[in-house]
Amino acid sequence: MSVDTVRESIDRHAEHYLRRIYTPREVADCQTPQGIDPERLAGRFAAKEATLKVLRPRDDAIPWNTIEVCRDPCGWVELQLSGPAAALADANGIEELSLSIAHDSGFATAVVVARCA
Repeated sequence: MSVDTVRESIDRHAEHYLRRIYTPREVADCQTPQGIDPERLAGRFAAKEATLKVLRPRDDAIPWNTIEVCRDPCGWVELQLSGPAAALADANGIEELSLSIAHDSGFATAVVVARCA
């Protein structure tokens, strides 16, 4: 995910974009003294895309904000699913999701690995 794309979405759509894609906790976690950090948000967007690939929704729309990236004070991240995303994980027998996020040269990437029953 391009950091510039996230920055442009924030500039163009502001709160509507943030509410549709991210949870309040994610937005708060991406706040800095200079404002919201688009690089951190891009990492979370990449994580949500990777999670959707693991969940494999068919025709059902999974709201972006039902997939949440939570950051531990030590810096590692984990996924928290709710609503339709959690229901789909349960239906697919997914017991645990592991997440890794990386940033480099204006892009963010994420890998999600699922452990199934």
